[in-house]
Amino acid sequence: MARVIELYDTTLRDGTQAENFNLSVDDKIKVCRQLDRIGIDFIEGGWPGSNPLAADFFKRMQDVELKQAKLTAFGSTRHFQKSPEQDANIQALLAAKTPAVTIFGKSWDIHVIDALRIQLEDNLQIIEDSLAYLRPQVQHLIYDAEHFFDGFKNNREYCLATLGRAIAGGAETIVLCDTNGGTLPHEIPEIMDRVQQYCAEQGSTVRIGIHSHNDSETAVANALTSVHLGANQVQGTINGFGERCGNANLTSIIPALIFKMGLECKVGKRIDQLYTTARMVNELANLPHNRYQPYIGESAFAHKGGVHVSAVQRNPMTYEHIAPEKVGNTRRVLISDQSGKANVLMKAQKFGLDIDQDNPMTASIVTELKRLENMGYQYEAAEASFELLMRRAMGLQRDFFQLEAFRVMHHTHDQQEPVTEATIRLYVEGNEVHTASMGDGPVNALDRALRKALTRFYPSLEDMELTDYKVRVLTGEYGTGAKVRVLVESKDLEDSWGTVGVSVNIIEASWQALVDSINYKLMKDEKNRN
Repeated sequence: MARVIELYDTTLRDGTQAENFNLSVDDKIKVCRQLDRIGIDFIEGGWPGSNPLAADFFKRMQDVELKQAKLTAFGSTRHFQKSPEQDANIQALLAAKTPAVTIFGKSWDIHVIDALRIQLEDNLQIIEDSLAYLRPQVQHLIYDAEHFFDGFKNNREYCLATLGRAIAGGAETIVLCDTNGGTLPHEIPEIMDRVQQYCAEQGSTVRIGIHSHNDSETAVANALTSVHLGANQVQGTINGFGERCGNANLTSIIPALIFKMGLECKVGKRIDQLYTTARMVNELANLPHNRYQPYIGESAFAHKGGVHVSAVQRNPMTYEHIAPEKVGNTRRVLISDQSGKANVLMKAQKFGLDIDQDNPMTASIVTELKRLENMGYQYEAAEASFELLMRRAMGLQRDFFQLEAFRVMHHTHDQQEPVTEATIRLYVEGNEVHTASMGDGPVNALDRALRKALTRFYPSLEDMELTDYKVRVLTGEYGTGAKVRVLVESKDLEDSWGTVGVSVNIIEASWQALVDSINYKLMKDEKNRN
């Protein structure tokens, strides 16, 4: 039986320390649900004692049921001058009511002396005290040995002693952290061997984990090397987000563990959702996708050169190290109209649409999808728009209303708040509706006017609201004219959905996303009635 590797995701904590990477509490909950869905073992939600946003997240997560993952609270060892009972951060970890807690402590003597400004023996004591206090109160207790590799190189005896105290305190897993990201793969074997030897000398069978940063662009290599040498837990982030140059990228590590090293992970059962997961995180963070990213980038399985294209069409193995479908990606033969069929068929199955590979409609949808993608549309966080696209192509989507015109007016007066007004003229089942509404900006005004016009025909729209709005400027790749992509999140009493619009005009792009959102709601309600 293959060795089982635990996957520990720290996107919501270490990932959000990346420059320009920010997630709201709602976004974090969405990411958490998706990570649980694909089979991540531990999801580090953040440092509950650090800020109100983190505290709010953990409070709200108490009402969210995770089926596989163990939500994890993260924090430091106790303050030297306080007992665990008196330490606010330690108590915040318990107040988070998570099944797992991760405590980090200092492994590098330089940090003990210069950062904590305490004696080396005192640091050993606070490590053991903090863990021993938490051990009977949590289901899973993990110790992150911060700066372990630098500490080992500088003072290996002391560095190993910190692990000994963590073991004595009751840690079930000790995680070796390359916090500064300066370690190279060839250094890992000697250090791993000595750590394993030391644990055996302590009579301990504690699990060993690896937490690597990418400052030398070796985070993935260091993680995989550590696993090869016996590590049983890998910590990282989706898309490698993290402070400075980032963390070990789980979207590269997971396929390597499963397909290259023959190891088992819970994610293995749903690894075909890796592509979708990676892009969802980017969309929620409102950041562009790295098309050249291994495994899940748009270009990861794209073939352009004539020799390559010819060979791949005969046998994909000639220029692909794995089949793209294994991670939910698609092969793109750039001169072929066949690329994208697998994704379309997968979505069709999910949406309950009866279509197969040989149906001419499938090729038509693929062609339309490629055309829209070239214009800047992306559907990873806007599945509602994609379902509507498919239904329209198959003749299954009726028009709930027909737009005649809309106008947005913005009024600014001296020493007064600006006022935005939207007017809309449309038809519903032959009835002309002409209405207007005020709003906090053009999008809000349009949203209010549209629903004001439609609610008397479709009362269920009263249960719907816009919850998020993101704008991304699309440049370079999409021509000299600056296009924008608008992503709108909506919800009703049952679920939430995302829609997208693209235009050189931000109002038009917003309108597209809003109309799709309304149409999806009405389509969904109609399906439920039938």
